[in-house]
Amino acid sequence: MRKSEAGAEAAAPPPTLKILIAGGFGVGKTTLVGAISEIKPLRTEEMLTAAGVGVDDLTGTPDKSATTVAMDFGRITLDAAQLLLFGTPGQERFWFMWEDLIQGAVGAIVLVDTRRLERSFAAVDFFDKHGLPYVIASNCFDGQQDYTKEQIASALDIDPAIPVLMVDARKREEVRNVLLAFLDRLIDRSQPAHA
Repeated sequence: MRKSEAGAEAAAPPPTLKILIAGGFGVGKTTLVGAISEIKPLRTEEMLTAAGVGVDDLTGTPDKSATTVAMDFGRITLDAAQLLLFGTPGQERFWFMWEDLIQGAVGAIVLVDTRRLERSFAAVDFFDKHGLPYVIASNCFDGQQDYTKEQIASALDIDPAIPVLMVDARKREEVRNVLLAFLDRLIDRSQPAHA
């Protein structure tokens, strides 16, 4: 064996972290995963049909024609960590899948739309109940937000330590910043408390 081969160590693969992208129906989860993924995202979207009339609440989303029925999946490498992004279905009839999707997840980004904030309460409650760390990302449609971070946190009744971030889910750089903020929260939570 040559000296260069004997001294060379195999580089450790980057850690892989599973992160859920959750929130209510029509808040932009599929868009967010698609905006950041370095691979072509896997989508399980189906067309909305007459079967959903009276079941699916389309209030505030009159132009929505498709919905995620299982999950979205994307992957991105950030700061030497590979992030596996799993977008959850937002419609109540598919929430049973969240219990499966949470397996192995290190945390979540709860995407909210302040025009229909009540659609996000279930996601916040779910992660609080499971003790999984999360951040709130308020989707700024058309690049604007009518509410402050403090107003959003108050309306969601979340712990003040949970970051509220503003994001346009269509913009890769803004989504990247949300992911980095989530990773910072994960690191902060893993640090031992000082006595």
